[in-house]
Amino acid sequence: MTRAPASPPGRSRARRPRRSFVLATIATLLLGSAALRLGDAGPVLAAGLAEPETAPEAAPQVCEGTSDNAAFLAALQERERRVATDEARLAERMQALRLAEAEIDEKLAALTEAEASLAATLDTAATAADSDIGRLTLVYENMPSAEVAALFEEMEPAFSAGFLARMDPAAAAAIMSNLTPTTAYSISVVIAGRNALVPTE
Repeated sequence: MTRAPASPPGRSRARRPRRSFVLATIATLLLGSAALRLGDAGPVLAAGLAEPETAPEAAPQVCEGTSDNAAFLAALQERERRVATDEARLAERMQALRLAEAEIDEKLAALTEAEASLAATLDTAATAADSDIGRLTLVYENMPSAEVAALFEEMEPAFSAGFLARMDPAAAAAIMSNLTPTTAYSISVVIAGRNALVPTE
């Protein structure tokens, strides 16, 4: 087995000084670069390390309302006051309206009751009047025809015609025969006129 020839001792010693020189050169360059950078950053570092100057404290600002804001606020308050006043008046009117409606309802109820009472009274009066007229007619029928004719001569034809229309035809004929022609004619016209308006169909 053959061995590689050993390097001569002089060559290895020559490489070591060259490497040391290169490393020293690189180190020198790095140190120079670092120095340059420190030189440029020196003022900045000095300014950063220096105590900051304290600025004078500014006085607190107070928000002062302008005249426009004050006028707007006053107008808003005035409007709120008017709205409150209007609402109060509206509430009073509504209360008065409710009271008026209740009073009207009460008066209508009283009027309805009075109307019903009046209708009942009129019915009673009509019934009583009809009963009284019927009774008086019966009295005239039982009286002498001459006396009844004398009474009818003093009555208005429209009034005496009402009695004659209710009487029995025989009694009415006896009374008519004792009347003057003028009175008998007037009573006949009244009775005929009442029946003329009665529809026949």
